[in-house]
Amino acid sequence: MSADDPIATAQRLMKRPLPRRFYAKAAAAPHGDGWAVLLDGKVARTPARGALVVDRAAIAEAMAAEWDAQRDLVDPGAMPMTRLVNSALDRVAGDMDAVRTEIAKYAASDLVCYRAEDPESLVAAQAEAWDPLVDWARATLGAPLV
Repeated sequence: MSADDPIATAQRLMKRPLPRRFYAKAAAAPHGDGWAVLLDGKVARTPARGALVVDRAAIAEAMAAEWDAQRDLVDPGAMPMTRLVNSALDRVAGDMDAVRTEIAKYAASDLVCYRAEDPESLVAAQAEAWDPLVDWARATLGAPLV
């Protein structure tokens, strides 16, 4: 890309600078009925300022490891577990009915359970892609997807 490319310039200017790392230590610890990510002993916050607290120690530990792996700057793009939990806490947990309704809208077009009958190449590709997920859901979650 050339220096005078307006799209490249706009993309560069739209990027927010990453914040500097502001804590020395990240850890997971019990908090209320769940597990929190602690930054220097204080409960970390989601972008909406809620407490970063989950119900499983392993999830909190994975997030704490992501926070601990940050060096000079805190890059949310390098913290997929934290981003996923932030989204769940900030956008889903507060409005479960709306989320259920939105998910249900797509159930009839779900490709995991509603598959093609032909051509054979598509049937085989869908089986290869989705059967492991269906088998896992049945064995691990007790959720037989039909």
